[in-house]
Amino acid sequence: MSASTSSGRRSAPQAAFDTWVDVWNGDYTGAHRVVSPDFRIHAALLDGSDDGAIRGADGLVEWIGQIRGAMPDLRFAAEVGPLVDGDFVAARWTATGTYAGGFPGAKAAPGTVVTWTGTDILRTEHGRIVEYWLNADSLPLLTQLEAL
Repeated sequence: MSASTSSGRRSAPQAAFDTWVDVWNGDYTGAHRVVSPDFRIHAALLDGSDDGAIRGADGLVEWIGQIRGAMPDLRFAAEVGPLVDGDFVAARWTATGTYAGGFPGAKAAPGTVVTWTGTDILRTEHGRIVEYWLNADSLPLLTQLEAL
């Protein structure tokens, strides 16, 4: 999922994106390396909570862990990108996972496979992610979970 520079080396934003995908796929080992302590997100969270409460690598990992609690085998794959423009990285992704239960309001049976898409825009500084804009198409997810 990474693009290369003309010399064949990945740029710092591209390398950060590769680790970003690994973190979302459950490998948290690189989170502190690529997520700035000043990290913040801009998103409409499904539970209605304040996106400003998610700060730094620890906040990100905790949030991802909560999502993965309902879908432990959750996998993200880039469909388009990463597209790099200076310190910005954008990618369209597809997420697929098996629902294990525990999503508030969901009536879907555990074992239901769900798939949805979204777009991430990341801003990096010195090779670390400092801001994250999330635009996820949550309607298919909520429909598949029978939460509407």
